[in-house]
Amino acid sequence: MKQHDQSMIARLGGDVAKNCRDGWWVLCKRGPRQVVFWFIALGIGVASGFAAILFRKGVNAVQGQLYGTDDPASLQTFAQFLPWYWILIIPICGGLVVGLILHFFTDDGRVRSVADVIEGAALHNGRVEKRAGLASALASMITLSTGGSSGREGPVVHLAGVISSWVSNRINANGITGRDLLGCAVAAAVSASFNAPIAGTLFALEVVLRHFAVHAFAPIVIAAAAGTIISRWQFGDVTEFILPVGNTLEFYVELPAFVILGLISGLVAVLLMRSVFWADDFGNYVQEKIHLPRFLRPAVAGVMLGGLAIYYPHIIGVGYETTSAALTGELLLWEVIVFAALKTVAVAITMAGRMGGGIFSPSLMVGALTGLAFGLIATQVLPEVSGSQTLYALAGMGAVAAAVLGAPISTTLIVFELTGDWQTGLAVMVAVSLSTALSSALIDRSFFLTLLERRNIHLAAGPQAYLLATFSCAGVMRAVDHPKAASQDACWELVEQGIYIDGNATLESAMSIFENPGAAYIPVVTLGGEGQPPELWGAVFHVDALRAFNRALADTAAEEHS
Repeated sequence: MKQHDQSMIARLGGDVAKNCRDGWWVLCKRGPRQVVFWFIALGIGVASGFAAILFRKGVNAVQGQLYGTDDPASLQTFAQFLPWYWILIIPICGGLVVGLILHFFTDDGRVRSVADVIEGAALHNGRVEKRAGLASALASMITLSTGGSSGREGPVVHLAGVISSWVSNRINANGITGRDLLGCAVAAAVSASFNAPIAGTLFALEVVLRHFAVHAFAPIVIAAAAGTIISRWQFGDVTEFILPVGNTLEFYVELPAFVILGLISGLVAVLLMRSVFWADDFGNYVQEKIHLPRFLRPAVAGVMLGGLAIYYPHIIGVGYETTSAALTGELLLWEVIVFAALKTVAVAITMAGRMGGGIFSPSLMVGALTGLAFGLIATQVLPEVSGSQTLYALAGMGAVAAAVLGAPISTTLIVFELTGDWQTGLAVMVAVSLSTALSSALIDRSFFLTLLERRNIHLAAGPQAYLLATFSCAGVMRAVDHPKAASQDACWELVEQGIYIDGNATLESAMSIFENPGAAYIPVVTLGGEGQPPELWGAVFHVDALRAFNRALADTAAEEHS
């Protein structure tokens, strides 16, 4: 027995010694590289935090010159006392400037936002467009300061993506590193914008990277902390909204009401998102019919926004003053309903007018108004089992925003960190869970993924739906001089039958051709001009396409679980 114990102790000692040697080797060989990467993440966090702060200060400064106040929480009050023609002129001029910026600095006249950052993470190794991104940030700053009805998180997130893309290109980062750095930038920007480090971290993981891999967590937290410190250094450790004391929940009895609120909030969120898409389609139709120059489209949207703002200045800007009034219960039922409807219209006009900005802040306002409307009705119908009306406003704010973003975890935490109210978490979580479950069944999971789906970028269904689009046929094909190339005569016969693919096409297009039975390979050609014969590059074999797809799936799974 004694010898057995001694042998066991010897084995344990050997295992400990081996683990120590292995740990020392990892520390010596990989530790410095990891530490360097964390310092890069810290640098990106600092830069992205300052970018978010400068963007916010820029909006406030221009807004102060035009509307007389640099505080977005008092914009509505100041706008009420301005001459009507000034309320109308400001968004028109702002729209004209935005249109010219986007016309000259983007190839499609479209503002870049969170959807493009998600696309960059999934399809472009963590890179986003830099020139168009900087132009979009400037255009969005002008939009928000001249009466556009949108939010500041979209342009700030993309601006941070521009910073991380520049760093990734400088250090020649691979796909995994580029995506991690992009997540760091996004987390820092969101944290600095809302003084919400936990939510910023989870937003980057849940919305942009769309996984919770351990290897990405530490650098993203470092960057989020850096962005938060910069925000608090500039604005102090304050919450965006101040809630009344006495947000109480009558537990168990009142929870079914929040289930109903969650379902209603999901429908409101879908209506908000689809309003934007319907307005965009209508704007495209009108622009094509009347041959409207694309640089005038934001100015036309400015005319409509200015006309609405003359009577309802509540639609101007991010809407924090109206949101705060809803969270403190200072609005009447008819005001709540009218403001929610008009804000939805104003957001649709702004987005469809290609003016710029994000959708998160508008969804907070619409959600708070929806929740307050529900609370005013519910507490009057069943006053003996009802808590605070403003608790419904808080839950509705989180529920609508979570459904729009498709991010229940990070949105719930953003709501808590924006308000500082952690005592009513159960009510908010119930409403958020129901709203996201319902809305995700009616759209492609979120506003951003649906926006990409409308551009034929299929990210909502997961890697198996979009990875094929990352491979070009030319990169996978066997060239004509390959040892195992397809017969050129057989390839030309297939070309004459109309079975071929362009060399610049992706495997996504090739796979639809392989669905025809018996197609072992597809000729890859480049079509010449008129009267010019096509040129044969080679052939894409079905087995090679499947092998590349399988490797990509394996790499993605390894990244998401590392």
